[in-house]
Amino acid sequence: MKRVLINNLEAGEEARISGWAEAIRDTKYMLFIILKDASGKIQVSLDKAQNAALVKELDGVLANSILEFTGKMQLSEYVKQGGREFIPESLKILSKAEMLPIDVTANIDTRLDYRWIDLRTEKNNLMLKVQSAFVDGMRSFLIKQNFTEIHTPKLIATASESGSDVFEVKYFDRKAYLAQSPQFYKQMAIASGLERIFEVAPAFRAENSNTNRHTTEFTSFDLEFAYIDSYTDVMDLEEELLIAGLTKVKELYGEEIKRLFATDVIIPKRPFPRIKLQDLYQELNKRYNYEIPAYDIGDMNAEAEKLTSRFAMEEYGHEFIFVTDFAKTKRAFYHMRKDDVPQGFDLIWKGTEITTGAQREHRYEELTKQAREKGLDKDVEFYLQFFRYGCPPHGGFAIGVDRLTMLLLGIPSLKEEMFIFRGPSRLTP
Repeated sequence: MKRVLINNLEAGEEARISGWAEAIRDTKYMLFIILKDASGKIQVSLDKAQNAALVKELDGVLANSILEFTGKMQLSEYVKQGGREFIPESLKILSKAEMLPIDVTANIDTRLDYRWIDLRTEKNNLMLKVQSAFVDGMRSFLIKQNFTEIHTPKLIATASESGSDVFEVKYFDRKAYLAQSPQFYKQMAIASGLERIFEVAPAFRAENSNTNRHTTEFTSFDLEFAYIDSYTDVMDLEEELLIAGLTKVKELYGEEIKRLFATDVIIPKRPFPRIKLQDLYQELNKRYNYEIPAYDIGDMNAEAEKLTSRFAMEEYGHEFIFVTDFAKTKRAFYHMRKDDVPQGFDLIWKGTEITTGAQREHRYEELTKQAREKGLDKDVEFYLQFFRYGCPPHGGFAIGVDRLTMLLLGIPSLKEEMFIFRGPSRLTP
C-alpha cells in the first residue's frame, strides 16, 4: 500500500499515513496523536480497550517521533483537526525521538544550533515553501520570455567586481576566491550570443557585518539581457518579474501567509514610481527633515531607504519605488554613463534596497577607461576581454532571494528566514 499524504485522505478508504507525532495526549480511555506531514495534520485516535497492543507499543514514545499507521479516516464533528480523525489498524515506529533540546521560546542563536528542529514548525515550513514559490514564479516568467538558465562558477581566479570583501581559498598550488556575484560571467554569456540569461545560485560576501539583512552566503537571483535601449527597459522587466513571483505566492499560499504571518501579499500595480536621487533628497528633507550625511551623498543608507518607502506610500500609495541618478563614485565601473551619470537604479521595497540594476557599458574603450579610473584595470583584465570582439548593449540586476522572503513575510532577520544562516560568527550547522 502506497503512502497517502494526510490532506489527500478520503473518508472510509483504507490508507497508510506517516509523519511526525507533533503531540501525544494520553487520557483514561483514549490515546490521541496529532500526526503531521508536509501536506497537513490529522488526529489519530486509539481506543485503549480496542487497540491495547498498539497502545502498549507506543508506551514511552515521545512527541517528534516518526510514526506510520494504516487504517481509515473518518469524519467527526467532535474533532478539532478539520473534523477528521484517523482510526488505525496497525502501527510502525519509524524513528524514536529524544526529548527536544530547544523550544520555540529559545533565542534565535540557540535555535540556530538546532536549526533542523527549529524548522519543523508550521510557520517555518511555510516560509520555505513561500520562497520556493516566489523563485518558481520568477523563473517560469523568464522561461516564457525566452531566457536561458545558466550556472556560473563560484571558484574564480581573481577577486570579483571590486577586488575586496571576498573569501580567499586554497586551490591546489595557488589562490582562488569565492564569487561575490556572477556579474562578470553573466556578461560573458551576453558576449557569447546568449541574449537573455538568468541564474539562481549562491553568492559570497566577506563582510564583517552583523545587521539583520546581511549574511556571508546567500542565494542570488541574477539576470542579464541584450539589445536594450535604456536602463528603463531593465526596470520594466523587473516590475513584471516581481509581479509574476508575488502572484504565484499569493495563489498558492496567500491565505496561509495571512493566518500565520498576519500579512497580506500585495500584487503591485505597474508602473512602479521612479524618482531621481537629488529629487528624493529634497522630498525627504521637506517631509521628514532628513539630511543625508556627507559621506553618503550620491548614494542611499538604511535610514534613507526606510524614509523612501514611507514617501512612496504617502505620495504614490505604492510599496515599491525606483531611485535613479546615483553618483558615479558610488556605482560599479561597468555601469554605463550618460552625461557622466550612471544609467542605473536601486529598487526599494518595504524600507530596504532589494536590487541594484543598470545598463552595462558594452563598449571596450569606455569600459577600460572607467575601470582604469577606479584603479581596477589590471584586476579585471580577464573581464575586459569579453568586450574586445563585439558585445551588444545589455543590462540586468540581481535580487537576494532570502531578503525578498524576509521582507514579504515581515520576518525581522535573515537569521530567522534563511534555511541555514551564515554570518561572521556562524559556520555551523
